Amino acid sequence: MPLQFNTVKLFAGSGTVELAEKIAKSYGKPLGDITLSKFSDGEIQPFYNESVRGSDIFLIQSTNQPTDNLLELLLMIDAAKRASAHYITVVVPYFGFARQDRKDKPRVAIGAKLIANLIMAAGAHRIMTMDLHAAQIQGFFDIPVDHLDGSIIFVPYIKSLNLPNLTIASPDMGGSYRARTFAKFFNAEVIICDKRRKRANEIESMSIIGDVKGQDVVLIDDICDTAGTLSKAAALIMENGANSVRAVCTHAVLSGKAYETIENSVLSEMIVTDTIQLDAEKAKNCSKIKVLSTDKLFAGAIKNVNEHGSISDLFEIK
Repeated sequence: MPLQFNTVKLFAGSGTVELAEKIAKSYGKPLGDITLSKFSDGEIQPFYNESVRGSDIFLIQSTNQPTDNLLELLLMIDAAKRASAHYITVVVPYFGFARQDRKDKPRVAIGAKLIANLIMAAGAHRIMTMDLHAAQIQGFFDIPVDHLDGSIIFVPYIKSLNLPNLTIASPDMGGSYRARTFAKFFNAEVIICDKRRKRANEIESMSIIGDVKGQDVVLIDDICDTAGTLSKAAALIMENGANSVRAVCTHAVLSGKAYETIENSVLSEMIVTDTIQLDAEKAKNCSKIKVLSTDKLFAGAIKNVNEHGSISDLFEIK
């Protein structure tokens, strides 16, 4: 008996409209009609302007700041559940609060687990995300997690640069596994920048493990927040004799003076994705940021989920 596929409907949260429109175009279906209204005090109320009864719906929203993005997504899930949607998949290109994945000091929250609980409690049946800060966050969910790999986007671009002496670098010890994964595609060496922090977003000292002299270095990271770590790592790499240094970062959080820091750094370029919408005004003054789109990857994953296909097949780099 042939598989039966339910009607697919895609809806966008207000924080990820640009990417959602590109995903819908790549998928070949327009975005669904939803109104995301606010009361005068800021209270959010979503309303589906079309029936979702019996449909497989995909709600596209990154949970970067402001926190309204997260609350809006939770309310969208609840509204869809109460409107009798058949299957609710939340597409969270950037999963916020992922840096709070453990108790690294006494009396702190495990924010990533709390967010997972909220998404499940709201009524989601599945979550699709990309390059989690910590892979073990998948285990915080008791529903299926499709964890998309950004290397399928970045590796072809890095190859197109034809860098003569490519070396892959991690800006900290925690990202060494990610850097080694990238290095395998190029049969390249890996160097690590060992940093010590005073507190969040403030580095006390940094040193390099490995030789970068004469190398074209590519720093690999999942999140760029203030750009302090990447800019300091890049400066240290150049001071140690590298030919060039550039950075690859999936999620461009870019808070504070990040745009200015990147522009004034020794980085040749900062390669990011559109999982988080850039600040258009600030981006105009930063010539070093190169944005690669994730729309085709997410559209392919949505198609495979709906048609019961393999997600891992999307990550095969020829």
